[in-house]
Amino acid sequence: MNSPSHDPVRRAAAWLGYGGLIPFIVLAPASLLDHHHGWTWSDALYGYGAIILSFVGALHWGFAMSAPGLKEGRRVRCLVWSVVPALIAWPALLLAPAGAAALLVFGFVAHYLLDRRLARHMAFPAWYLPLRLRLTTVASLSLILGAFVPLG
Repeated sequence: MNSPSHDPVRRAAAWLGYGGLIPFIVLAPASLLDHHHGWTWSDALYGYGAIILSFVGALHWGFAMSAPGLKEGRRVRCLVWSVVPALIAWPALLLAPAGAAALLVFGFVAHYLLDRRLARHMAFPAWYLPLRLRLTTVASLSLILGAFVPLG
């Protein structure tokens, strides 16, 4: 078995996951500090958040289609849930920053909690849930921070 530092899947997931945080980490402060373009950066932040929330929803579609040992009812619930994050993300794009942040953070946290619940029924790699928790935390904090974009 590969050690954690030599596991190519774990390493790729970490690089891609943490790399995916870069727009959150850049756009949240940009929306607060650039008084001339704050709303543009804010729109970009919430647009990116909506895309990423839709992406993580698709994970459950993949689990439903390929995870061994899941019962049919659990597979159907995974399929149904997999589209819910997109249905949460889309209306967030129509809201002011505070509302968008609240809706997207709700979606990210709900998805993480459902991942934890699903972990009772299937074997995730040991690194998956800790990585998801870190990614969810940074994305959510960035979205909350971005909600304070100055008016005007």
